[in-house]
Amino acid sequence: TDPNHVAQNYPTDCAICHNTASFEGARFAQHDALYFPIYSGAHAGRWNACSNCHNVPSNFAIFNCLGCHVDPDTSNRHREVSGYSYNSQACYTCHPTGRAEN
Repeated sequence: TDPNHVAQNYPTDCAICHNTASFEGARFAQHDALYFPIYSGAHAGRWNACSNCHNVPSNFAIFNCLGCHVDPDTSNRHREVSGYSYNSQACYTCHPTGRAEN
């Protein structure tokens, strides 16, 4: 129920994300293939809770990249990028795999 799995359209088969010993430390391994690589690549090990990126508990479709990718450092790295915008959706649009080169 935290988060509300039905409301968020999460699977309700507990074993998909949770181990059989406890509900702590859920691992939604499908996240890499379905949405964004968080268990592999540059973002592996850089977070410790879903709420590090998904900071609106009632809507996990909303995500925040700007908690870790801070301005002005991020803006300085994108000086030559036409149409650059310092916002999370823009980050994902240009970097859907979490890698700098795409």
